[in-house]
Amino acid sequence: MSFELVGRADDVVKGSVATASVDGVDIAIVHADDDRFYAVRDECSHASIALSEGEVDGCTLECWLHGSRFDVRTGEPSGPPATEPVATFPVEIRDGEIYVSTTPSNGVMP
Repeated sequence: MSFELVGRADDVVKGSVATASVDGVDIAIVHADDDRFYAVRDECSHASIALSEGEVDGCTLECWLHGSRFDVRTGEPSGPPATEPVATFPVEIRDGEIYVSTTPSNGVMP
């Protein structure tokens, strides 16, 4: 599995989202309330809106347009209007830097 450096962990405060491009795919990097980092495709599966512009609540990321919420650990939507998951990607923190895998971890292709 290949990983790409996307930024410094200190630059993404808890409860916020950063963006990166990994292997040509736009990714939302989430520093969740559990103090872990997660990476999901930066596009709502319902309306093709950038999820990185939404709100973090616990381990969910909410799309600002229609309120679809996605579990950043699994990519699964927690209710309508979204019914399809978003791709999730493994994240590693090495020496304070964030690395994201180029291969989705939940089987959803970006």
